[in-house]
Amino acid sequence: MADLRSYIFLDKLQPQVASFFATVSQGFLPIAGQASLFVEISPGMEINFVTDVALKSTKVTPGMQIIERLYGMLEIHSDSQADVRQAGAAILDSLKLKENSRYKPVIYSSSVIRRIDDYHTMLINRTRHGNMILPGHTLFTMELAPAAYAAFAANEAEKAAEINILEIRAFGSFGRVYLGGEEKDIDVAARAAEAAINSVTGREMKRGGGV
Repeated sequence: MADLRSYIFLDKLQPQVASFFATVSQGFLPIAGQASLFVEISPGMEINFVTDVALKSTKVTPGMQIIERLYGMLEIHSDSQADVRQAGAAILDSLKLKENSRYKPVIYSSSVIRRIDDYHTMLINRTRHGNMILPGHTLFTMELAPAAYAAFAANEAEKAAEINILEIRAFGSFGRVYLGGEEKDIDVAARAAEAAINSVTGREMKRGGGV
């Protein structure tokens, strides 16, 4: 039986979040304004079954299907929120689970670093897949589990403030979000990201990313 780690609906992909996932996705790319669903399960190989159910249930497009050592993650999107929700319902029905069978995310680290140093920006910019951060800007980082909720945190942060999406890691044992921008905007975005994660209901998860 599959263990539902993450199940999160994004009602409207923000421009930078959509562009970020279009940069890193190996599937069919999302565009701003579309609805999206992230599903993460264990065992990882069972995500192929989840993808099959989603694509046969309604008209949605897969952006990412990632199978790594422990978990499998699927992202699907569509211009129609109803189609994405219908695909999600079909996935849950096929797994004989409910939305609240997912794990409630845990924030392990949430930091705001103000007026970031020039050399620090170089380290971040060499490994990011999104926008760059500039010297003197403020950096926000978040680490959480399960990983797929990182996409939700970043999307809600972009809704709330004028920030730059630097990096979103939404698969694996831990999810990570890097945001950059002016101090006042990062302060708003940080609160929005944390509030978004704290709003997600589900089963309690042991600290450390396990069950």
